[in-house]
Amino acid sequence: MKISKKDIDSLNSIVTIDIKAEDYQIKVDQELNNYRKKANIPGFRRGHVPMSLVKKQYGKSVMIDEVNKLIQESLNNFLIEEKLDVLGNPLPKPQENFSWETNDFTFEFELGLTPDFEVNLKPKKAITSYKIIADDKMLDDQIGNIREQYGKIVTQDVVGEESNITGTFVNEEKEIEKKSTFKFNKINGKSNIKKFTGKIVGDIIDLKSKKLFSDDHLLMNILGISHDEAHDFDEPLVFTIEEVSKTELAEMNQEFFDKIFGKDVVKSEVELKEKLKEDAEKQFTTQADQQLLNAVTESLIENTKFDLPAEFLQKWLEVAGEKPLTSEQAIEEYKRSEKGLRYQLIESKISKENDLKVSYEDLKTFAKSFIKTQMAQYGNPNPEEKELDEIANRVLSNQEESKRLSDQLMNEKLLTFFKENMKLKEKKVAYDEFIKEVYK
Repeated sequence: MKISKKDIDSLNSIVTIDIKAEDYQIKVDQELNNYRKKANIPGFRRGHVPMSLVKKQYGKSVMIDEVNKLIQESLNNFLIEEKLDVLGNPLPKPQENFSWETNDFTFEFELGLTPDFEVNLKPKKAITSYKIIADDKMLDDQIGNIREQYGKIVTQDVVGEESNITGTFVNEEKEIEKKSTFKFNKINGKSNIKKFTGKIVGDIIDLKSKKLFSDDHLLMNILGISHDEAHDFDEPLVFTIEEVSKTELAEMNQEFFDKIFGKDVVKSEVELKEKLKEDAEKQFTTQADQQLLNAVTESLIENTKFDLPAEFLQKWLEVAGEKPLTSEQAIEEYKRSEKGLRYQLIESKISKENDLKVSYEDLKTFAKSFIKTQMAQYGNPNPEEKELDEIANRVLSNQEESKRLSDQLMNEKLLTFFKENMKLKEKKVAYDEFIKEVYK
């Protein structure tokens, strides 16, 4: 057997495999002998079927199977020995007048090769690294929400500015009959506010749904309609008041602090604010890190230039999935996936050149840390090491879960590398400002 490679260009090659009868005949004879031992053909005892009959019945299919096995094994070994870094899988080239009736065969395979390139870690434009700050307004709002959550509900006689209003919205045509509770301060528009002010239990109010509340998403929840419906919903509503109340905020005392954080963890309003700020900014770090990873990804793709074997990849996509694609569908799929492929190649090169990898021990330590955090949330902050080991082993035995954690850990390693090696500029922002800038 002879196997050789011819380069078409720096991204495309042809591998040719020449196979002669002696390359596969021994395997074919062995397999036919196995068939002969097992064959159950009327008129012959098992194991005594003439070889000529076995060859006539099974010889061609066995030969084809063995040749295909030899091709696959030889091609895989060749790629490894030649250290060829390919994209997709080798594609067999169609051959005119090919026939299995001969003894010697020639097969050709197209290869798409991984491009050679340098990663640009220092683009001219620095990447913004956000540090999200929990400002006073956010902390005051959060404290207000917590005080309300732990507050006392008091019945009211009439609707006023601090009221919680419970009642049923009805629109017979749209088959809406939904009981809901909402705050007076969520009502939108002077005329709507006037309709509710001073009303009592039992009063019936005719309303228009359009711009009834300050947020269309609130209308969605209150009426029990879909997200798409809520944005264009403009129907008359009849609302019957069934309950009016207000929430007296919880007092800021030690009992209140203990309910939130546990006994004596926080002992004053100042400490409460500091603790809320610390917890909030820890959560913000995750969002800021994800945004940084997204921004770095975009920058690397934009500033690291290389060509891809696009024509080969489009042909490969036609046959790679469970369902074959037309050439037009494959071109569109390539356009959708090209950016992701470019980043995969960049990430792979960075990881290889900087020895960024996830060992099993790394993964197990990471899994145990993750499990320990979860257990603390359910009231077990100090599990025994043996218990953590057992749970981690069970989790990592699940291939899907193991891959998820491995990807997560690899992202953390990459993020640390980017923070240390890329050109970044830190920007401190409040959370609302972060949302506006990033998600616009």
